[in-house]
Amino acid sequence: MKLYMIRHGETDWNRKKCFQGRVNVPLNENGRSLARLTREKMPIVRYDRVYCSPLVRATETAEILLKGRFPLDEIRLDDRIIEMDFGKYEGSDINKAAKDPGHPLYNMLWHPELYLPGENAESFTQLVERSNGFLHNEILPLEGKCENILLVAHGALIRSIVVAAGKKEIKDFWGAKYMNCCQTVLDITRGVITLEREAEIFYDPSQCEPGWVK
Repeated sequence: MKLYMIRHGETDWNRKKCFQGRVNVPLNENGRSLARLTREKMPIVRYDRVYCSPLVRATETAEILLKGRFPLDEIRLDDRIIEMDFGKYEGSDINKAAKDPGHPLYNMLWHPELYLPGENAESFTQLVERSNGFLHNEILPLEGKCENILLVAHGALIRSIVVAAGKKEIKDFWGAKYMNCCQTVLDITRGVITLEREAEIFYDPSQCEPGWVK
């Protein structure tokens, strides 16, 4: 069984490099274009089931990718795959946090294993526990019933599923560059999970702002 995980298209907050988290920011025009390019260039897969974050940037991406290829009314919205919660720092400048060792989110970006979240924010441990529950309680039991599953969600959330699958540690959380509409694929065979591909894109990378990367 294959689990295909696609990050949503670009938003204005992605372009401005702001922490987005749970804020319900829609795709911008470039984000819609990236989703259309991804649909055109990515291999066509017959998905048996589709899960999507309830945030509009994910649902709109899913609808663009799947229109005419999967019944849109059968897309399963699931709060367990909503983006990481950054608390009161949602909307703040990512690059500013990355350059200031005194910023409360500095460790989140550079030393995630040391990150201590502020009030109402989510820790990496909490995020991975949430993803682990979704992976093991929702996805793994589908082996033998489904061949291909699609998940449309968010950069931190998809990374956390990779960690929950045992393929990375929290300290390496930001190691791969997850550009908008990138795809990561897990193979699940007899309960054994393999990371087949990570953060692949189907368009010219110059068409997208890469966001914060080390």
